[in-house]
Amino acid sequence: MKEKIISFYLGKKKVRIKVRVVPKWYEGIGLMFSRRESSRALIFEFKKSVRMPIHSWFVFFPFFAIWINSKNKVVDSKIVKPFSSWVLPSENFKKLIEIPLNSKYKFFQMSSVERKI
Repeated sequence: MKEKIISFYLGKKKVRIKVRVVPKWYEGIGLMFSRRESSRALIFEFKKSVRMPIHSWFVFFPFFAIWINSKNKVVDSKIVKPFSSWVLPSENFKKLIEIPLNSKYKFFQMSSVERKI
């Protein structure tokens, strides 16, 4: 998978993170069946704004989901627990970032990021 750096504001804090770009054929898999400590942040990019739910079936650890609109503004963020069936953002989005809550991404485990954006 290709990698790139993405920047966005989470609350008032600017965040820069290296993500793996998920190819179209891999969108249905995401973090499923991966190991917590070896997992990397993923970005799903859509051609049009969408509002669709995600799930965490067969993801055996929590992850932080960030939905970003076409103006590169964070519209919602949530910690997704393992085996959740239906996680829906509050607004349409164009990008989705899934960040595993592991030792590499300690910033996202802090309770301050759990608040509503």
